[in-house]
Amino acid sequence: MNDDVPLLDIRGLTMRFPVKKNMFGRVTRYARAVENVDLAIARGETLGLVGESGCGKTTLGRCIVRTHRPVGGSIFYRNDDGSAADLAALTTKQLRPYQREVRLIFQDPFSSLNPRMTLLQIVGEPLHTQGIARGSELEDRVAEMLRRVGLRPEYMRRYPHAFSGGERQRVNIARALIPQPRLVVADEPVSALDVSVRAQILNLLLELQEELDLTYLFISHDLSVVESICHRVAVMYFGSIVETAATSDLYTQPQHPYTEALLSAVPQPDPRLRGSGRIRLPDDLPDPTDPPAGCSFHTRCPYARPDTCAVGDPPGLHAAAQDHEAACHFSSQLHLTGVASGPEGLAPQKDLAQQYE
Repeated sequence: MNDDVPLLDIRGLTMRFPVKKNMFGRVTRYARAVENVDLAIARGETLGLVGESGCGKTTLGRCIVRTHRPVGGSIFYRNDDGSAADLAALTTKQLRPYQREVRLIFQDPFSSLNPRMTLLQIVGEPLHTQGIARGSELEDRVAEMLRRVGLRPEYMRRYPHAFSGGERQRVNIARALIPQPRLVVADEPVSALDVSVRAQILNLLLELQEELDLTYLFISHDLSVVESICHRVAVMYFGSIVETAATSDLYTQPQHPYTEALLSAVPQPDPRLRGSGRIRLPDDLPDPTDPPAGCSFHTRCPYARPDTCAVGDPPGLHAAAQDHEAACHFSSQLHLTGVASGPEGLAPQKDLAQQYE
């Protein structure tokens, strides 16, 4: 994390999906999934990516591992020798060496594992596909990785149905880490697990990060989990990054109204405060095939000024910036409420008329 040059530097990344074709088979309409995203991840850090369901978090993660090929922008990945490769521009053949170094942990521990394959086949598949190891060497490496994630090596002959959800997610983690990657995209790795198991998996991820010098992009909608594991947080709305900051700064002093609304939904331990500060946004979500002009959040923002927010684009965020930034016209004028520290929990909301200086 002391290295000034980011391990991953995303610039102007854009991903759209075709949704309508004309009678000649030509695409006439696209749905916006990721739009002009700038983001940087330093080596050894955990960057949290948060937002509502459907905001583009998973699509961004899959563009990074190149499950999706973006339609625009660059994904600069820094090699050990200091050179950088644009993953967005590489062909399938050129990507093969990087598929060892940039790995994905799937969200669902049940559907992501082939029920007809043993743990040996599942965890060892990346080594076999990449031509890294075969035979007894492959078995030895699978056994060692199973030990690292807290599973017994003799389990490698069993099938996924014999394991619980938490154990299956450990298998997912083992499969992602066995090629010795440098960057891991963890897509909601604990959202499908029982609360009692989540802490175990989060602690495992932290231990493995320390042991293996890993860098994480941690995708989640659970802000409580993100606060406990991430060094920095990027907030995503409607395919764009609207705020980035160090975790403590973002939680205590949000600068974007959307972040404030997300933080207001964080569960409170004091039952007397639950729901007292909740900000409920209107349900009129923008159409991804016809995005609104100006700030995409102005249709739901309680502080929006139509003469500004519905006309001009908000200021952009810098990819490599470590400072607190927000894509809001009035971020310097608003006094937004974050999650207060201590037993009081979330501070009460101020009157909207008093939020501007």
